[in-house]
Amino acid sequence: MKIISWNVNGLRAMYKKENWDEVFKKKPDILCIQETKAHPDQLLDEIKNYKNYFSYFSSSRIKKGYSGVALYSKIKPDKVEYGMGLKKFDQEGRLIIGYYKDFIIFNGYFPNGGSRPERLKYKLEFYYAFLKFINKLKKSGKKIIFCGDINTAHKEIDLARPKSNENNTGFLPIERAWIDKVENSGYIDIFRNFYPNKTDAYTYWDIKTSARDRNVGWRLDYFFTSSDLIKKIKSTAILNNTYGSDHCPILLELFEK
Repeated sequence: MKIISWNVNGLRAMYKKENWDEVFKKKPDILCIQETKAHPDQLLDEIKNYKNYFSYFSSSRIKKGYSGVALYSKIKPDKVEYGMGLKKFDQEGRLIIGYYKDFIIFNGYFPNGGSRPERLKYKLEFYYAFLKFINKLKKSGKKIIFCGDINTAHKEIDLARPKSNENNTGFLPIERAWIDKVENSGYIDIFRNFYPNKTDAYTYWDIKTSARDRNVGWRLDYFFTSSDLIKKIKSTAILNNTYGSDHCPILLELFEK
């Protein structure tokens, strides 16, 4: 089974580019999209109902053209939920949850902590509410996969210029500490599990400075799984040859039964 996660930085804009069909040519069984920047009513039918996929959308209820996530699945989920049941966080359309036979997948577009102090506070509150939410399900015996744009680089190896970003959101100690907490709670960063020492492995590059051409990037996009799933993970990859966004897709492949 192939799962792909991608922050497309605008689903309508992505549709106009050849890269939208390209990601489906990789034949994902599940495609998790972040930063759709659109309500379903604003999308063409061929976006909402991609051939041979069930599709689900969660969009911002407070601002048009902002945030949003989508889930495309060849397999119809047993159940789909939108958010954590907390209005403060759910109204921005940042989380969609697919329940499958063997696992639950959480597709998240986690808040950016920039622009002003209250957004960093909001980001951290979202982080810990989310961890509490998935821990409750894990404790009930559910196997967990969560993916998406986490908006934080965990270690110095996860960004090109750690020293110059020590005081910038996305690499603040208080943000990185949350990822420590995630790992201490029994979740595994799949990319680092496979490639613990791999350098120059990034998923986001600033467009304004043409950073992708120089590979001056950040690893902001992740697959985490609960530890009870690790033996079922076949491979993972950063699909950095796929263009069309300031992020590239990431891939998780599970062994078939």
